[in-house]
Amino acid sequence: MTESANYPNYPDSAEAAQPAAAARPGTVEGAFWAFIASTVIGLVGGLLIFANRDAIATTLRDSNRRNGGSLTDAQIDQAVTVTMIVALVIAVVISALYLLFAFKLRAGKNWARIVLTVITALQLISLLAGQSTIGGFISVGAAVIGVVLSFMPPSNAYFAAAKTVR
Repeated sequence: MTESANYPNYPDSAEAAQPAAAARPGTVEGAFWAFIASTVIGLVGGLLIFANRDAIATTLRDSNRRNGGSLTDAQIDQAVTVTMIVALVIAVVISALYLLFAFKLRAGKNWARIVLTVITALQLISLLAGQSTIGGFISVGAAVIGVVLSFMPPSNAYFAAAKTVR
């Protein structure tokens, strides 16, 4: 039997079950890329600590001598190596989580926007409370831009629409 123009064309059941997703605004895209930039800058800064290994070891040796410590140079070198490896592993894990949250933000998950806001606030407090490098300032600046963009009116509408689709 041939199809006639008199019969309507019904969608598949899979198509009918999936409501149309809201178009992603530029503010969410911008926030996503700002968080990606923040992550990359932070990770590069974490990797640059390996370039300062000798300076860190020298500082620890000097501190050990001034304070009358009993650590040998080999023990200090070992402590520096272990500390740097642990710091690198922590930086990679945090970066992976940060990337996960950025992708979830891009997908319209409001909880990811909140988590990224809290993490950015903690980064900012840490930056203001302690010593940091220019990379730390740039990384936090990018994250702050991401937070601001993720709470702009078009972003708010996107997250509200994504919530109703679920």
